[in-house]
Amino acid sequence: MIIQAHGLKKTFTTKSRKGPQTVEAVRGVDLEVKAGEIYGVLGPNGAGKTTTIRMLATLIRPDAGTATITGHDLLSEPAMVRRNLGYVSQNGGVEEQNTARTQIVFAARLYGVPQPEKATAAVLERFGLAEIADRPGRTLSGGQKRRVSIALGLVHTPPLLFLDEPTTGLDPQNRANLWDRIRELRDGGTSVLLSTHYLEEADALCDRLAIVDHGVVVADGTPAELKREVSGDVVTLRLAEPERAAGTLAPLAKDTRVDDDVLRVYVDDGEHTLPVLLRTLEEQRLGITSVSLDRATLDDVFLAKTGRSLRDTGVAA
Repeated sequence: MIIQAHGLKKTFTTKSRKGPQTVEAVRGVDLEVKAGEIYGVLGPNGAGKTTTIRMLATLIRPDAGTATITGHDLLSEPAMVRRNLGYVSQNGGVEEQNTARTQIVFAARLYGVPQPEKATAAVLERFGLAEIADRPGRTLSGGQKRRVSIALGLVHTPPLLFLDEPTTGLDPQNRANLWDRIRELRDGGTSVLLSTHYLEEADALCDRLAIVDHGVVVADGTPAELKREVSGDVVTLRLAEPERAAGTLAPLAKDTRVDDDVLRVYVDDGEHTLPVLLRTLEEQRLGITSVSLDRATLDDVFLAKTGRSLRDTGVAA
C-alpha cells in the first residue's frame, strides 16, 4: 500500500457570537491506497475530504490516528513524506504575475531537482503547456491554470499525487480533458489520491474509492462493488402515497427509500421485477405519476449508507 491511514481525527475550534465552537471535521478515517491506482474520496462539501488530504500531506497535524505514506511515517518523517508526494489544492498554486515556466522552475529548485530548467520543459510538454509557458498566470484560462497546478505538483516526479477537488469550476470540456490527463498519470505509474463531490467524476475516474460523510468513511470499494452492494437495479416511482407503496413493495425488494413523493425500489433484476411491482401497485390502487428503471448509481450507494441523496446536499452530479 502506498497509503495506510488508520483512525485519523481532527477537531477545530472556531469563534462565534456564542463563544468557541468545536467542529469534528474528521472523526476516525481509515484509508488504504494501492500503488498505481486512482483512489477517490467522495462526499459532500463539509464531509472532511480536504481536512483528510491536508493531514496526509503534512499540512495540518492529526489529533489522533496513524498513517504511513510511501513507506514513511506521517508524524515522525514528515519531510520524507513531502518529498515523495505532489499536492494540488482546491485553489491551485498559480501566481498571477509570474509565468508558468518561472513558477515551475522555482518549484523544481525547491525540491532539489537536478537540471530544473530541463525538468520544467519536460513537464510543460507533458501537459501541453509549452505554448503558454511564458505567459503570466493572470492570462491563463481555468483549465490551463489547473494543468499548471498539476505540473507544479509533479515537476519532482513524486510517486504519489494528491488532487483536492481538481475539476471544480471547470467547464465540461476542460473537465473531460483533465480526466484524460489524470488517467495518463495513473497509466504512467503515478498513484493518485483524488477528492471530489462529483458523482460522475468518481465513477468515471476512480479504480477504488471511499465515500465520506460527517468525517467518517461510510463505504469503500470499487464503484462496481459499491453499486452491486446496494442493488443491481433501481426502480424510481413518483406517486401520491410513497410510504404506503414502500410498505406494499418491501417483500419484493432488497430495499426501499422514500424521498418526498419519490419511491426508490432496489431490486436484483429490474427487467423481470418491474411488471410485478406495477401490477402490485395497481391491485392496491396506488396511482403512479411516473416510473423509470436504472442501474444503481453512486448516489444510490450514498443514499443507502446515509439516508439522504448526495445530489440533495447542494453538490453537482
